[in-house]
Amino acid sequence: MKFIDRETLERNAALLLAALLLLFLSGCGGTPVERGAPDNGETPAAQGEASADAQTAAQGKTDTSQTDGETAVLQGETSADAVVTRLAASNDAAAMGLVKLMSDSRNGDKTYGDYDFTLSASPDEISSRLIQGDLDIACVPANLAAALYNRTDGGVAALAVNTLGGLYVVERGSAAQSIADLRGMTIAASDRGGVAEYAFRYLLSQNGLTPDIDVFLDWKDSPGECVADLALGAATVALLPQPFVAAAESEAEDLRVALDLAWEWDSLNNGSALVTGVTVARREFIEEHPAAVARFLDGCAASAEWVNANASGAAALIGAAEMFPAPVAEKALPHCGVVCLTGADMASALSGCLAVLYDAAPESVGGSLPNDDFYYQA
Repeated sequence: MKFIDRETLERNAALLLAALLLLFLSGCGGTPVERGAPDNGETPAAQGEASADAQTAAQGKTDTSQTDGETAVLQGETSADAVVTRLAASNDAAAMGLVKLMSDSRNGDKTYGDYDFTLSASPDEISSRLIQGDLDIACVPANLAAALYNRTDGGVAALAVNTLGGLYVVERGSAAQSIADLRGMTIAASDRGGVAEYAFRYLLSQNGLTPDIDVFLDWKDSPGECVADLALGAATVALLPQPFVAAAESEAEDLRVALDLAWEWDSLNNGSALVTGVTVARREFIEEHPAAVARFLDGCAASAEWVNANASGAAALIGAAEMFPAPVAEKALPHCGVVCLTGADMASALSGCLAVLYDAAPESVGGSLPNDDFYYQA
């Protein structure tokens, strides 16, 4: 961490910020969702098949050799119920979108599968665990998804886009009304090497600014550190994802959203959308458990839809899971860009974004664009 003699100042900050710093600057502190997010009584529909599936599994009719589409789902991969899918995400919008699915699974509703869910300290930690085979499915930044495909020689595939946009430049003041106004500014940021960095650099260059010459990035170890610097006056401008924007707004009354990176991206008319979060899986897991993957994607879609339609209820689950305080989550959710794009929609959105990033900086996606087999389509 880059704090110098700040412990006393942080303890004297508002209780909300102290809670955030304790969570985010200490590496998320374990697996809050596993510790318990009591269900609020709202469960997805279509629970009726669970007992039938469980009975089939008990009869020993699992056929894990099935890998072709619907046949595997209908027959059997009864292991869709039997397998415990190991799933991880950073504490961010992607995890918030999954909170209903995770809460239901933990509380015994296996309609969409059984999950061992962890919040990890960083995308790098998630990547290492996925490569080592310690995870089956993971939520990672979009450019890291492509880099993982390259790093594993195609051993990782993209299942879904889970977040669109959700990145903002915030300012204590009113000087930044456009990207051009950022000239000469120093901006606190944390996602070094992630989609936020490369997307921001691309937007700067497309607006006539040279990163590190016209605009400077002051790298922090976490979004929580950026929030702290804004609250304490050590920074006046920051590049932040939601829900950290909402957290920062709760601590600095004069903070405002200056720029929406998704809007700036769309204004360039480059034929793509700003994809920020992607759900990936080990190809071996996909091939061995196609029904579990299908059920996860159904659950992912149902959870995202529920979260977007029930901000208050979702915020309560997020707070109970110790992700973010419920008031922060409720304020942030409409601006997080939580989605679940699969199949052709996922492939179109993600490939377009990766192509833009590759053209701007090939290293951002691991040196080359993924082949078509990267995009999972059942």
